[in-house]
Amino acid sequence: MQTRLTTPFGRRPLSLAMVASQTATEYFSARPGASDTVVHKWRLFRALTEAKEPLGVTDRALSVLHALLSFHQETALSLPEKHSTSAEAGSASGGIVVFPSNKELSIRAHGMAPATLRRHLACLVDAGLIIRRDSPNGKRFARKGQGGAIEDAFGFDLAPLVARSSEIENLAEEVRAENRAIALLREKITLTRRDIGKMIETALEEGVSGDWDDAHQRYVTLSGRYGRGLSRADLQALAGELAALATEVHKLLETHIKAQNMSGNESQSERHIQNQTTNSSDLEPSLQEGRAQPSQPILEEPGGAIDRAPETSPDRRQTVDPKPTLRAYPLGMVLEACPDIVDYGPSGEISSWRDLAAAAATVRSALGVSPDAWAQALDVLGEHDASIVIAAILQRGDEIKSAGGYLRVLTEKARAGEFSLGPVLMALLRGRAAKAARERKRTG
Repeated sequence: MQTRLTTPFGRRPLSLAMVASQTATEYFSARPGASDTVVHKWRLFRALTEAKEPLGVTDRALSVLHALLSFHQETALSLPEKHSTSAEAGSASGGIVVFPSNKELSIRAHGMAPATLRRHLACLVDAGLIIRRDSPNGKRFARKGQGGAIEDAFGFDLAPLVARSSEIENLAEEVRAENRAIALLREKITLTRRDIGKMIETALEEGVSGDWDDAHQRYVTLSGRYGRGLSRADLQALAGELAALATEVHKLLETHIKAQNMSGNESQSERHIQNQTTNSSDLEPSLQEGRAQPSQPILEEPGGAIDRAPETSPDRRQTVDPKPTLRAYPLGMVLEACPDIVDYGPSGEISSWRDLAAAAATVRSALGVSPDAWAQALDVLGEHDASIVIAAILQRGDEIKSAGGYLRVLTEKARAGEFSLGPVLMALLRGRAAKAARERKRTG
């Protein structure tokens, strides 16, 4: 089969991409049954919209293509029967040609400027989605024959859309599959980040042994890498590292739970043995009835006085400590969550808990916390936790109107066992991470 290429009018150059597009379209049209290929133009346009990146077209160029498709009266796109004579002559009658004027095309393209319109038309031609069928004078028109049927037309040929419909649909399906995979990875990363944050928070609240400062630093570092512009490979790598960290944190919690269970079983066994010993002792007087009592009562052991445990009621075997259990929070995590207090430390830095306590005493006075409220906080919370609370109040700044009243409320909650510093620190850390992400997004 021999075809004649259609070259652009005027000074527009002929590119190899135009030659390849026209050749592929002509070969498709020459296939047996090519005219039976019917494409729904708006469904194909949706697939084009999804596959615009692999096809190399922009959203503005797609707006122009949408306008061109609207000039085709039928919803279905199909190639008419192409006679051999017209094919050899390189006529445009065998294609799907639309011939709007620049004015009408601009109106349907939402008032696009003529220069912008020409640029996006050239983009569609270079992408191989349309073919220019320019007349000898560069005008767009159709010539009708007898009976009013269009014999020849000059404008934009939409036949490449029919010829490449299968390719476009496959590209759109690949893009959809890629987007689904990325969405699942982002969902996995979000869930894993949530799990890690809550597990670290629980470990801090329950006083689980472990290097939680290092775990939190790794969590913050990995979370800082998460962003919208990551590729699928980057998301897979990030998801794997987060999953590994989640597994490590979970194992530490499991180890702590197993140790507690073993300790509980040993205590239960010890109580069971003690109960058996007590029951045997209770039976001894009945077995020793009739025996002579020792002539001299035993007052004390030779080694010294007998230490006696405090008497407890039969129904209460344990003593209750009125103060809440102290939990250790890493100093690095505290300073990361509350960096403002560092300026009040000795020589402008805090390197130990003693420095933090000294800085908290200074900040307490600056915040207007009364000595009585501070003394109560020290008595209930302890020096370390009270210093952390002051650092958190300073970090929140204007959000807290009365620092002294707020400290008294937290002290009373701690006295009742209803307050924990873990959620406070984690909330401050999440707030700082979110603020840093917004700053990166604005600057990058």
